[in-house]
Amino acid sequence: MPERKPRKDAARNREAVLVAADALFARRESPEDVTMADIAAAAGVGKGTLFRAFGDRLGLLRALYEARLEPVREAVEAGPPPLGPTTPPRQRVIALLDAVLCFKLDNRRLALALEEGGSGSPYQAEHYERWHGLLRGVLDQIPGMSDSDFTAHALLAATRADLVEHLAGQGRAPRERTRAQLADFATRVLTAGPSEGSTAER
Repeated sequence: MPERKPRKDAARNREAVLVAADALFARRESPEDVTMADIAAAAGVGKGTLFRAFGDRLGLLRALYEARLEPVREAVEAGPPPLGPTTPPRQRVIALLDAVLCFKLDNRRLALALEEGGSGSPYQAEHYERWHGLLRGVLDQIPGMSDSDFTAHALLAATRADLVEHLAGQGRAPRERTRAQLADFATRVLTAGPSEGSTAER
């Protein structure tokens, strides 16, 4: 019994930190303006608590990103159409891309901070690998799809956080128009046949 209280406190502190970080990223113009000290102060915890719970700033960003992404992941893994596994593959690819785009539009600063943070490539991030693997698996179900691995990378490139920020932030592109453009692009990719000479080196 005595061990339950610290666990409760830790869970409460973690939730307070995520809520505080969420609010700060929503208010600040640049993700870089949000520091660990800012988050600790807003959450009412010490910086030591913050670092023990999340390791570093990137670890906190990942935790916040994953918490926000959870409803989308649940819909993809076990939900109804158009995201769920019973959806025909072509429709599901377009729905998956739309879900990624909408998530990044709704979480622009957080997605930008995560994809630009750390020392590694954004393509090596766990969340990217998850989306790529899922998209590749659905593409494999489409007859005639010759290179699902590259196609998944190419389609996801259209949802990169820096591009979303450029279009929605600086370009002020309307949300629905951006979604429609992505759906149109994906549809054209999925309906195009193999290019001439694509099998020349086989």
